[in-house]
Amino acid sequence: MKKSFLTIGISLITLIVVISLISCKKGPGEGGRASINGKVFSVNYNSSFTVPQDSGYLGAQKVYLIYGDDIIVGDDQDSNNEGAFEFNFLRKGKYKVYVYTKTLANHLDSAIVQEVEITERKQSVELPDFKIKTSKN
Repeated sequence: MKKSFLTIGISLITLIVVISLISCKKGPGEGGRASINGKVFSVNYNSSFTVPQDSGYLGAQKVYLIYGDDIIVGDDQDSNNEGAFEFNFLRKGKYKVYVYTKTLANHLDSAIVQEVEITERKQSVELPDFKIKTSKN
């Protein structure tokens, strides 16, 4: 009798441990050791968006990060004075990084999206430059 209670107890503990290990699998988001970085490059146009005026890496540009299949922004930051940005402390998974660019004068902005997957715990992913259009006017 005592042996069957012991066997049932061990079986229950094993079941609880297995369920907790399965349910602890974490998807994309904060809490890891990986990172995603890149730069924002801008071509500045005249007010009618017909003639490029100048270009270079752009600071103070908002960069957005979406975790996995989420539909809301998980994190955002401004690019530094050299156009660089970095999202740190990420877990393995798929991410979307995006910035907004002008399409035409006095029209809505359009998003430029890059998708990336982190496959290793300490991975650092460098994205190709985001190339956006801006206007001084």
